[in-house]
This record gives sequence, C-alpha cells and structure tokens, in this order.
Amino acid sequence: MFLQQERSILLPFLSSYISPFGQTALTEKTENNINNKHLKPSLFPDTLVIKTPKKSPLILRMVVLLFSMVCGVYICSICLKQLSPHTKAKFLNIKVIEHEKFCPFSGDLYMHYPKPQTFRREECGCNPVGYFAILSMQRSGSGWFETLLNNHTNVSSNGEIFSVKERRSNISSILKTMDKVYNLDWFTSASKNECSAAVGFKWMLNQGLMEHHEEITEYFKKKGVSAIFLLRRNLLRRMISVLANSYDKDAKLLNGTHKSHVHSPLEAQILAKYKPKINDTLMIKELNKANETTTRALEYFKTTRHMVLYYEDVINNRTKLKDVQEFLKLPYKELKSRQVRIHTAPLWDQVQNWHDIRNALNGTSFETFLH
Repeated sequence: MFLQQERSILLPFLSSYISPFGQTALTEKTENNINNKHLKPSLFPDTLVIKTPKKSPLILRMVVLLFSMVCGVYICSICLKQLSPHTKAKFLNIKVIEHEKFCPFSGDLYMHYPKPQTFRREECGCNPVGYFAILSMQRSGSGWFETLLNNHTNVSSNGEIFSVKERRSNISSILKTMDKVYNLDWFTSASKNECSAAVGFKWMLNQGLMEHHEEITEYFKKKGVSAIFLLRRNLLRRMISVLANSYDKDAKLLNGTHKSHVHSPLEAQILAKYKPKINDTLMIKELNKANETTTRALEYFKTTRHMVLYYEDVINNRTKLKDVQEFLKLPYKELKSRQVRIHTAPLWDQVQNWHDIRNALNGTSFETFLH
C-alpha cells in the first residue's frame, strides 16, 4: 500500500522532466537510487518505464498561426498590386466584344443592313433598309408628300435637313450628314429607327445639291441611294405659292404665327385670302430659270436609280403612291396626310394682276400654265 502511494507521488514529479520532444529525462542513477531506497528489487524491474505523452497542441497551434500569418501577408500584397492605378486603368480599357448578328446578303445593292451607333436594332437587325432622297424645289408639294411617306409604318423621312447652312457648307459636311441619316443615327419625330424599311430626307435643289452634284451622284451610286424627283408641272402656280409664303413670313396671318403648311380648312382659308401681285416683266425669266434648274438636276442624276413624280399627278391619281412604295420596295399601304391644301381656287382668283399675267404668257411656251 505504501509503495503504491509513493509511486503515485513520484510519477508526476518525474513527468516534469520530460523534454518537449517526448524524451525522458531520467538517468540510470536516478532509477537505481529509487530502487535502492524505496523499492525492493524482487518487486520492480531495474528501470522505470514511462509512456511518452503526445506532442504538445500548443506547438501545433503556433505553427498553424504562423503559417496563416504568412499566407495572409502574401495575399494582401497580391491584392495591393492589383489595385494600383496602373492596373486600374487597364481594367477600365477592357471592352466587351459581342458577336455580330449575321445577316444573309440579299443580293440587292439598294437594300442595306445599317448598324447605328446610338442604339441597337434588336430583332429588326436583319430587316433590310432602303435609302432614299426626295429631290425637289420649295413650294412643290414636298412637305405634303413627305407626310404621306411617313404615314407608312416602316418609313422614316427626316425632313429638310439641309435647310441648316452649316450642314451644307462644304461637301465633307454634306457627306457626314448623309452618313448619319442612313446609319439611322439621325433622330426626328419621323424616325422609326429599329424597324425602318426605308430611311431618307427631302433635299431642295438650291441647298448645295446642284453645286456638289458630282460628289453627291457618286455617293448615291456607291451607297445605293434611290432618288425621288418631286416636281411641279405648273410653275406659275408654284410661283404664286412662293410669293404667298414669303409674304406670310413677315405678316404672320395665323395669330402672329407663320405656317408653311396647315392642318385645318380654316387656316388654309385665311392664308389663301392673300393674293400676290406678280411682276409680269420678270415672270418669264423666273419661270425659265426654274425650268432650267429642274432640267439640269435630271441630267446630273440620270445615272442614279431614280423616279420622277409630278405634284399634280399625285393629287389627281393616288395610284402614283403605289408606284412610290414599289420603287422603295415597301409593302403596300394606303397612305394619308393631315395637311390641307392652301391654294385651291382658279388661277385668275389667286393673283391681283391676272390680266397682265395672261397677256405676258400668251404665245409663249408657258401659255399652258394659264389653263
């Protein structure tokens, strides 16, 4: 009993001599002293066997902690390098490259697949688009004709864009403006954009068209632009309309507002009350000038794909609009306009000096304008 108690006391004491690596610190001398002093040789062996304890968990924890700290420092250094200004600039320059939608070529040089910069055509990306230009003269019915075209669901005719002088100041400005229109990046109230099947504008002959006709003709042929000439047979009626419109720019008969086109019979009646006085000595000269301008325009653009329309024919025969839609390769639709004609009275009731005009035109090539 005594030996068991003494052994239980010595064991913890001896354990304190165990090294960190689990090696016992007992020497043979210590063992012999213990055996000689307290133990009987017949009861105990020569040496005391003590099992080595497991490795200390504190050491392992410190190793793991040290390893984690090293990894953390390494990861932070990598992150700091990636967030440097130089690397950030590189990230900002990265662009997403999208696969372009493949559209089969129709074989028609006058049908196109524009790729606008300001929006995406989405599901209409492979719908072909025709390019056109309405070539005309002021007060020849081009405004009314354009509203008819824009009544079509798939037509975008963007108005008289070259009325702004800066856009026609030189040929570079003209070509740049046309590129923007035909690429569907020109926005007006008439723009159908995504699903347009025909896009264009109206262009007056005195707005840089005649001065740069060679470059513009070449552009039309290269880009596949179709020209629609809208002219007026009766140049005398056109002259009366020009004079009346010029007068209203200053008079502003409609409640202080100038309107070149009206949408109600009452407004048309008010504007029609004004009857201009035509200078009969200059009249024939002006008529010749207008006639020569249209003749030269037709000659300049005869090598382009074009059609010739007359305002009077469209008024009297609405099937002409079907011909226009076929020319632009559009599905047929009944076209309507809200505009109201202003001058509908007989010629003799539209001017102040009818007798002078009649006498001046009788016996000339313009005599037919009187009837």
